[in-house]
Amino acid sequence: MSQPSFDFDTVDGMSANGERDDGGQPTFSVGELAELINGALRRSFGDGIWIRGEIQGYGERNGHAYFRLVESGDSGKAVLDCSLFANTRMRLRPLLQRSRLRLGDGMKVRIFGYLDFYAPNGRLSLKMSGIDPRYTLGEMAIERDEIIRRLVATGHYDLNRARVIHGPPFRVGVVTSVGSAAWHDFTHELEQSAHGFALRVIDVRVQGESAARMISAAISSLSRQPNLDVIVVIRGGGSRTELAVFDSEAIALAITASPLPVFTGLGHEIDRSIADEVAHTAFKTPTACAAALVERVNFFAQRADLAWQAIAVRAERASASANANLSELARRIEQRTIGAIERADQRLLDRSHRTASAAVRMLDRSASFNTTASARLASRPQQHVSRLTLTLDQIEARVRSLDPVHTLARGWTLTRTADGALVRDPTALATGQEIITSFATGETTSRVVHTRGINT
Repeated sequence: MSQPSFDFDTVDGMSANGERDDGGQPTFSVGELAELINGALRRSFGDGIWIRGEIQGYGERNGHAYFRLVESGDSGKAVLDCSLFANTRMRLRPLLQRSRLRLGDGMKVRIFGYLDFYAPNGRLSLKMSGIDPRYTLGEMAIERDEIIRRLVATGHYDLNRARVIHGPPFRVGVVTSVGSAAWHDFTHELEQSAHGFALRVIDVRVQGESAARMISAAISSLSRQPNLDVIVVIRGGGSRTELAVFDSEAIALAITASPLPVFTGLGHEIDRSIADEVAHTAFKTPTACAAALVERVNFFAQRADLAWQAIAVRAERASASANANLSELARRIEQRTIGAIERADQRLLDRSHRTASAAVRMLDRSASFNTTASARLASRPQQHVSRLTLTLDQIEARVRSLDPVHTLARGWTLTRTADGALVRDPTALATGQEIITSFATGETTSRVVHTRGINT
């Protein structure tokens, strides 16, 4: 309320002692000012106001929702507190559901409401009463298209689709919220197949502020594993804003950089996220993703069975052909062996006949030779003995002629020294040496008196 003013000497609204003069303007209490501000807001924005910005700090309490609407610009950051009361939330729920939107942090919105200055905390806020879903969907589409444009421009868009799945995908890396319905549906489908899938799971948040960072990090981590065949990223259904985390550029880049094929099963039947766009193969649900893995394993198993059957048929044919060839070869060997044996028998018979004839002829020749030899042996010994006797006689005559006895009988003598050595040279004797002279009829002993040689 206004208060009485007093007219003191003032200069430019300032009193002589330096205090500001109110110039007769009223002074308001804080409550009065709050009422004046709200009145001015009602007069200026009586029909409400549309405001756009990004939701931050979203929270719910007692059925009501509270958040801040934020805008960052060149002049700094602008923030407006907003409240969405329970009755209004109930009224707006069908509209949000039809658009598959759910309010949450990071969501860009255009909302309608009434400005209110709340005196107890001195804050201006907006009481939300309406929303334009087309604005949010348009902003999401613009951001999504811009990310896809960058992925195409940098050559990342088709990278993961070019990855090749080698062999049956038994070893699977899984990025999901463990314990969720998506996880149970996925594992149940694999267990029903009775195949021996080996899962390596990284538990992540699939919505909220940190979800994109956790999911991209998990994909990158599994991509470095040397013993995986494929990576799957799964979550259950949800609103567009909840699934908008999979429009994250960080997740898209993690998928495109993966050397392993990445499958997605993100539980939305209508929309395709950017993660779906860049993945090797995208499926509508986690169950469909698991069924695709089972189908691929079944396909490889069928191919393996067909290959084994083809191998068995070829082996059987080759074995039958080899048996036939072996039988034919054995038959030919048998025929050749029998022929060879028959020819050998004939040659042996011929040779036995020739041997018998030759033996008879040889025996005949031997008998004739023996007869001749016997006759020759009968005559030759006598002739040989006669020749030998004549020879012996001749030798005997020569021996007798050379016998010293006969020589001595003709008047010759032999002289020896006392030790029996024959004396052939008189000069070999010494004077006085005893010598023995042999005659045909005896011998004499004498002593050398003088010696003389023929040439002496």
